[in-house]
Amino acid sequence: MTIQVLTDEILTTIHQRAALNDAAHEFCQADLQTLAEAGYLRAFVPKKYGGGGLSLEAIVGEQIRLAMAAPATALAVNMHHIVVGVGRMLDEAGLAGGKKILEDAAAGHLFAFGISEPSNDLVLFGSITEAKPVGDGGYAFSGTKIFTSLAPAWTRLLTFGRDDSQGEPMSVFAILHREDGGFDMKEDWDALGMRATGSHTTKLREAVAKKDQILARIEPGPNAHPVVWGIFSHFEILLAACYTGVGKRALEVGVQTVKNRDSVKNQTSYANNPDIRWRLADAAIQMDGIYPQLTLAARDLDSGVDRGALWMPMVSALKVRATETAKNTVEAALRACGGRSYYNTHELSRLYRDVLAGLFQPSDDESTHGAWANVLFGPIQ
Repeated sequence: MTIQVLTDEILTTIHQRAALNDAAHEFCQADLQTLAEAGYLRAFVPKKYGGGGLSLEAIVGEQIRLAMAAPATALAVNMHHIVVGVGRMLDEAGLAGGKKILEDAAAGHLFAFGISEPSNDLVLFGSITEAKPVGDGGYAFSGTKIFTSLAPAWTRLLTFGRDDSQGEPMSVFAILHREDGGFDMKEDWDALGMRATGSHTTKLREAVAKKDQILARIEPGPNAHPVVWGIFSHFEILLAACYTGVGKRALEVGVQTVKNRDSVKNQTSYANNPDIRWRLADAAIQMDGIYPQLTLAARDLDSGVDRGALWMPMVSALKVRATETAKNTVEAALRACGGRSYYNTHELSRLYRDVLAGLFQPSDDESTHGAWANVLFGPIQ
């Protein structure tokens, strides 16, 4: 049985704001309030901690629906769900940091994460932010984090840095509390699409995480530790869900528009044009292949299925495939709907700008192909 938190009424309200937020370059604050009141921000928290107890599979379904209504809002909320997913994995592994994340999420805290850094293509696998030991087991973080979605509103920030204090570098993951300060938000998010995410740059200036806010101190690189695997797996799967929602909505808009578009030359609706029918049918066929892959990946992660070393390449490929399929679907809808869809007032124009954001989020096409080449051939000698 499919469990849904987001009613049609909620999604309609959020959808009505999406174009306005994009045009005015406004953060999706009202949407977050609506989602919080509906219980959606604690929906992924287990019931034993006061949450809705939804599975990742169910959250994936909800995120597809939310992205159909407002892609930027869905992408922003993705970040919160990702951290909650990390909390679930840490808690299942018996690590105290997980329980704290889940309790805070149930209490109404909004989570974001600061992972990406300028010119650092290691992304999750190595930081250039300084993590300096302070006090009794705490750390002070200094560095620049980019694409920090939910920057205007988060109350908890999952971040990481590099600790060189004991010789070999170590990655330190922690949860920062907004009320403790130690950071500046640079309001520089003026992007082509996904404009309502508030993904401003965050500058950490000796932002302190106390001992009980430290999630892990581990070796850099790909790692089976639940904090690394938790971020990686939930990020890729939920990104795939978000962009799948964009593609699904583009197909829906395309079909609606074509049905109402008449051809003077042929004296009939464009819905009767064989070329247009083939174009959108082809897009629908491609999209149809994403849904079961996405569902199975989320279900397997929920169930603790062990795919071993294949897990990271597989979820990376899922993200790339979903993003590319969504982009191709939006383009197919644009071609089918004609010149009117090129206007900024047309929803497809916004969906096209939004879907392009997926090209810049990890895993990218190059790293995914590199990972699969290593699976097939082993590392380059």
